[in-house]
Amino acid sequence: MSELLLQVSDLHKSYAGVAALRGASFELRRGEVHALVGENGAGKSTLIKIITGAVEPDSGNILLDGNPIAHNSPRVSKSLGIAAIYQQPALFPELSVAENLALGLERPSLWKVIDWKTRKQTATELLEQVGSTIDPDALAGDLSMPQQQMVEIVRAIGCEARLLIMDEPTSSLSDEDARNLFTVVRVLRSRGTAIIYISHRLDELADIADRVTVLRDGRTITTREMNEVSRDELIRLMVGRELTAIYPKREVEKGDIVVELNKLGCTTSGIKDVNLSVRSGEIVGLAGLMGAGRTELARTIFGLTPADVGEILLRGKAISVTNPADAISRGVVYVPEDRRRHGVIVDLPIDSNITLGGLGAWGCFTVPALSDARSGDGNQSLHENQSERTKLARWWGFDFRREREIAAEYVDRMRIKTPALFSAVSTLSGGNQQKVALSRWLALRPAVLILDEPTQGIDVGAKSEIHELMMRLAEQGAAILMISSELPEILGMSDRVAVMRGGTICATLNRDEATQQRVMSLALGHDQ
Repeated sequence: MSELLLQVSDLHKSYAGVAALRGASFELRRGEVHALVGENGAGKSTLIKIITGAVEPDSGNILLDGNPIAHNSPRVSKSLGIAAIYQQPALFPELSVAENLALGLERPSLWKVIDWKTRKQTATELLEQVGSTIDPDALAGDLSMPQQQMVEIVRAIGCEARLLIMDEPTSSLSDEDARNLFTVVRVLRSRGTAIIYISHRLDELADIADRVTVLRDGRTITTREMNEVSRDELIRLMVGRELTAIYPKREVEKGDIVVELNKLGCTTSGIKDVNLSVRSGEIVGLAGLMGAGRTELARTIFGLTPADVGEILLRGKAISVTNPADAISRGVVYVPEDRRRHGVIVDLPIDSNITLGGLGAWGCFTVPALSDARSGDGNQSLHENQSERTKLARWWGFDFRREREIAAEYVDRMRIKTPALFSAVSTLSGGNQQKVALSRWLALRPAVLILDEPTQGIDVGAKSEIHELMMRLAEQGAAILMISSELPEILGMSDRVAVMRGGTICATLNRDEATQQRVMSLALGHDQ
């Protein structure tokens, strides 16, 4: 048995009276990949913040090499050889990849002359270790989300840490990039590096982890050898109940076509000749490889990169969408992939984030009726026939009480774990931030809902809740376009699957035609 490197015992931590950890314990061996799993809000993030010195525990002990870590801080933990890769990249967008890597690897000095050639060479060598082709001279702000994640991974690897924490490292990576990452993880393990691996992708743990610890409600439930526990048992341990339907797909009667794209194109984003329709009550999955144009198409529909050819029809009538305000006013909303940069405003409180999407120029907010029943002939969207308008901005000021009522409803419905509605979104876990991003638009009961990676970085219990919510919206008449890199999610939740390749839709498959092999063949261009 390998020697213990890290011992965490009986950690307690509360925020504003809400317990995040309730006696959590954890052990890590040298040269071990130890998976840490649990639902959002289970305490994983708090545990990691305490280990890295970002948060001080209320009580409990942390031992490294058998010695207690006193007065821990990010500087202390780094000096001890502890490095962390967080789910959301923290790069300087105006600096190059090589410069971002240098900030984490080079020692600062007032008199040091920068050796730009060596700096670039070091960055190139580190990127090659993980099989990445990212240009060291590229600006970090110009990189895609997966590329930024890879730069973070490379920076941590360059530090030669003894203990490496990976928080959802594959959440934004393609299958090929994930395989490259696993190869690097195995190399690090062979060198004696201990790795804490946090992931909601339970299927990948069997390939990479030696042991797994399950947290629930701030407590350590169990630690098992990875080869002795099944995926289904892990889910049961995480959620405290049997989870029988991650994809609760039900048959829904389809209504009229709500949105239709006719030869849509956008030179800026590389979208060309896209034909697609989504009916009331229908979920259309948008599949394809990274770079196929899925997110770019969503941004074009939403007016972030307006189309310059073709047309968008809403209920049979051509509409002009030159900016997001045009789309929102017509009941078309978009939940983006990168929630921290585009989905929420992290410094604002939860209630403000939830109502922000529905505020108009005169402070009016579209508040849905509480009835879940589908109306009349079932073909009209809730955006048209089940909403009322509430004026939050009045002559005497802003109606904060009504704003809190609206937000409280969605905090409850989405099961957002927070001590208070006025808590900043930045204090929430990644999964709960995603729920806030969803709530902002779901509160409007949109006619067309575009979801870009809606369950990325969300645990299996929350995934089931999001999928169930999608089904309820479809049953109420919403038209849903869902982008996902997880084929099981695409196949499990879609009525039809549109496959993108090279900026256009190369095929659209009915649910009974769509298989993993068929979709991947189309995405790769092997099935003409």
